[in-house]
Amino acid sequence: MVNDVEKRWNDPSMLRHATQYVLTVLGAAILGGVAVVVWASSRSRCLDSAMMCDATSRVVVGLVPGGILLVGGITALVIAFRAWRDGRAWPIWQGVGWFLFTLMVVYLSIVATQG
Repeated sequence: MVNDVEKRWNDPSMLRHATQYVLTVLGAAILGGVAVVVWASSRSRCLDSAMMCDATSRVVVGLVPGGILLVGGITALVIAFRAWRDGRAWPIWQGVGWFLFTLMVVYLSIVATQG
């Protein structure tokens, strides 16, 4: 069992899995963002003006990548809880969850100021 006070966790396979997870979630958020931007720029209402010409476009461009990051962060914290319960090294997953939450907040704050 892992001693929570002792902070000497070493699990290279868990670190590798967490890194792959972060890259997968970031890739999904980027692909979702690109797909939404393409959708927003091809709308008939937006052909004459800017890409995010109405509230619907702005909301969707904000919520799709933000939602992917949110689900990724929640899932990482669930994995952290399961690792903790099984006595394995869990802090890397907690860090992954908070990292994805931080990216989500930064992204949503940037999108909110673009309106």
